[in-house]
Formats: sequence, structure tokens, C-alpha cells
Amino acid sequence: MASEGTSGLAKSAAEKLSEMGERTKQLGTAMQDPQRQRRLILFIVCIALLLDNMLYMVIVPIIPDYLAYLEGDTTPDQAPAGINSSSFSNRTSHDKTTTENLDLQIGVLFASKAILQLLVNPLSGTFIDRVGYDIPLFIGLIIIFFSTCVFAFAENYATLFVARSLQGLGSAFADTAGIAMIADTYTEEAERSKALGIALAFISFGSLVAPPFGGIFYEFVGKRVPFLVLAFIALIDGILLLVFIKPFANRTRENMPVGTPIYKLMIDPYIAVVAGALTVCNIPLAFLEPTIANWMETTMGATKWEMGLIWLPAFFPHVLGVYITVKLAAEYPNYQWFYGAVGMVIIGASSCTVPACRNFGELIAPLCGICFGIALVDTALLPTLAFLVDVRHVSVYGSVYAIADISYCVAYALGPIVAGQIVHTHGFVQLNLGMGLVNVLYAPALLFLRNVCQIKPSHSERNVLLEEGHTGLYDAIKMEERNAKKRGFASSAGNTMSGGQNEMGIFKGQSISEEELSGAEYS
Repeated sequence: MASEGTSGLAKSAAEKLSEMGERTKQLGTAMQDPQRQRRLILFIVCIALLLDNMLYMVIVPIIPDYLAYLEGDTTPDQAPAGINSSSFSNRTSHDKTTTENLDLQIGVLFASKAILQLLVNPLSGTFIDRVGYDIPLFIGLIIIFFSTCVFAFAENYATLFVARSLQGLGSAFADTAGIAMIADTYTEEAERSKALGIALAFISFGSLVAPPFGGIFYEFVGKRVPFLVLAFIALIDGILLLVFIKPFANRTRENMPVGTPIYKLMIDPYIAVVAGALTVCNIPLAFLEPTIANWMETTMGATKWEMGLIWLPAFFPHVLGVYITVKLAAEYPNYQWFYGAVGMVIIGASSCTVPACRNFGELIAPLCGICFGIALVDTALLPTLAFLVDVRHVSVYGSVYAIADISYCVAYALGPIVAGQIVHTHGFVQLNLGMGLVNVLYAPALLFLRNVCQIKPSHSERNVLLEEGHTGLYDAIKMEERNAKKRGFASSAGNTMSGGQNEMGIFKGQSISEEELSGAEYS
């Protein structure tokens, strides 16, 4: 009987292992499906962007109080949850800093992530163009994981500053690589706009939900928990990337086309106009975040929960703006510049009305208008950057989205440091009027994009070269491999295309090999 029971258990275990193996095999086969792989890439990138924007905003309700505790302005019975109050007696005595110095420390800590991200982006963009998108995304997630863990356990300002700056280093790789990967995966303009719109919705959700998320956890379980939760999300996202995308799989990376250098993209007038618009439209959000809570408290006597939740309703108009822009771009793709210009006018008008608000309910409306306008600008202009690279340069997107990230970082690096000084020197009303005026005055500059947006880029090269259709990742490698094989054919056929132009070769900046190949295919 015992031998029969053992035999039955062994047989049952073998059957279960066989079933698990079959399911794993089916899952692996399913992941090879191009459509499923594209959705998985979009999901992984969206989680990375959600994480990065939560990291930027989660410290808003935590750091002012925690730094006051570190400076000794909080008594032991007021120490944040999870902090050992006995550390007060053990801490070396030091002079209390003034409120101005504490505000400066808070501003520098807020801005340190964006500043380092700003400095590293030119290098990360070039690196991404050289090695592809998935390895830099994985590197960024790993750096974010470790730096966030350090930030969670940091108990002095220097460690907080270093950890916060390292989060910026990780974001310079993860953000740029993630957006570039979406642009490379979704090559049709309508699909690309929709995918980037979804990514922007995750960015908005991360930015707006992070302050209440951080504040609630900090209030009840201490500083460490919200950062450990975010570190865990980074770890899970990195594991998903490692398992399903396999960034370190042996690919012929030497066959990747050489992207246009970032300095050449920066001096492209069309890209410069888009980059300027991305910076200007985000200035109101970046400058209001560190200043509006104090203004609400002094002007309308706002409570803590009102200051913490004031940005949360703006998530819904932001998503609505993304949805509207994606739908309009699908129907009228040549008017992306116009959608961006309308968004900047809305941002300007909304910013100017903020100081006129006298209670919580009134303030929600202009903040929703600002976020709605930002959604229009971002959703219209981020795909336009990829479009400009497609028609004027080489279709490798690392450097151009590094420029986009630089544009955002300029606003968010200046905001925490400069906004407070402007309010102190000139006043909150002048700050908002200035930001609104700058947005309205910049909107006509997008007219410069009107003619280039009329161009209809041809995707015939991809369609001809990729017999099995678009597979979502590293199409450029396959294209370059086929390019090399066709060069012999092009040489034997003679210079049949030397006297004419093909539809991909009319754009300045396209490589010679693309012109030769297209000519050979259509000769």
C-alpha cells in the first residue's frame, strides 16, 4: 500500500510538472507574438514612467517635515512615525538653521534629481543610440531601485541628497530609453500617438497620486515605507524586462544604424521649437508645485488635506486632454502643431487666473485647465519629435527623446529653487501672470511646424524590408542586415537611382545607404 501511495504521488507530481512546463512553453510562444510583445513593452515602459514621476512628487509632503526633524526643530514627541526619538539625545548639538536655509535645503533636494538628470541626458541619449533601448532601461531601473532603498534608510541630509541625485541618474536612462522604445515599437503615426498618450496618462497619474500616497504612508508608518514600496515596483519592473524582453540576449547590435548626434538634433530648428514648447508649458506646473501650498495657507487658510489633494482632481482633465488629442491626431494628423498651440494658450489663461481664486473649489478649475493644456501639448508634440527624426534624420530615437527629457528637467530643476525666490521678491500674482504670458507668447512659434507637419512620411522601406511585418523591437537591426545583403544587388544593378529621387530620399539627413536601397527596390 505504501509503495502504491508513493507511486501515485510521484505520478501526480510528474503530471503537475508536465502541465507547468506546457504552460510555460505556451506563455513563451504567446510572448513571441508581435502584438503581445508590443503591449508588454508598453506596459513595462509605462510602469517605469509611473515610478519615476511618483519618485519626483512623493517627497512633497515628506521632506519639509523630515528635514525640520533632522535640523532639530521637531521635539521627540513630534518625531515622524517609524523614527527612534532617542536619536535626538544622541545627535550632536548644532546651531538651528533659519527658515530661509531650511527652505533652500528643501529646494535643492527637490531639484537635485532634475539637475543631475539634465546633466546626464546628453550622454544617456548617445548611449541609447549606440546600444539600443532595453539595456539602458534595465540599467535605469536598477539604479532607481538601489538609490530609492538608500533614500528610504537615509538619516542625514548628505545621504538624502546623494540618493536623490542618483534617482535622477537612473531616470536619465529609464525615461529616455522607455519613451524612445515606444516610438521605435509603434511606427505608424496614429498608433504612436495613442501609445505615447497612454504613457503620458501614467506619467500624470504618478505625479498627481504621489503626494497623497507619500503623505498617508508617512503619517501612519513613517518615511521608509513609501520609498520601499516604490523600490519594490522598480525591482518587479526590472524582472519583467529581464524575463520577457531579454535585454542581454545575443543580438547583432553592431548592425544597428548610427543615429544622428545629439548636438545636430539640438540645432535642428524644428526640434528646437518643440523642445522649447515642452519646457515652457511645464513651467507653471513646476513652479506652482513648491509654492502653491504656502499661498493657499496664507490666502485662504487651507487645511493640510486641502493642500495635499489640490492637484488630484487635475488628473481627470489631463487624461481627457490626452484622449482628445489622440483622437484628433488620428483624424487630422497634420495639425499636431495647432493642438500644441491651443494647449499653450489654455495653460497661459489658466495660470493667470490662479491668483484670483479665494477658496479650494475655485482653485481646482485653473489647475485643471493647466493640466488639460499640458496634456494637449505633450500628447501632440512628443510624437512630433519622432516624426521629425523620421523625415529629417535617421530613425533612431534615443537622442531626440533625451532632448525632450532635458526640456522637462529644465523646468523642474528651476522650479523648486527659482519659484520661491520670485514669490518672495515679486509676489505670487506676478509669478503666475509671467508664466501665463510666456505660454501665450510662445504659442505662435508652433506655426513654424505647420509646413513640416504636412509631410507624409513613407513607411515603405520598413514594409519592403520586413517580410514578416513589424515585430516591435529592433526593427532597425533587421533593416540594416537586409540593407547589407541588398548592397551587392544594388551594385550589380548599377547606379539606376543616381538620376532620380525616391520617396524616402527626398528628406535631408537620410543616409546614403537608405537612398541606394530604396532605389534598388523600386528600379
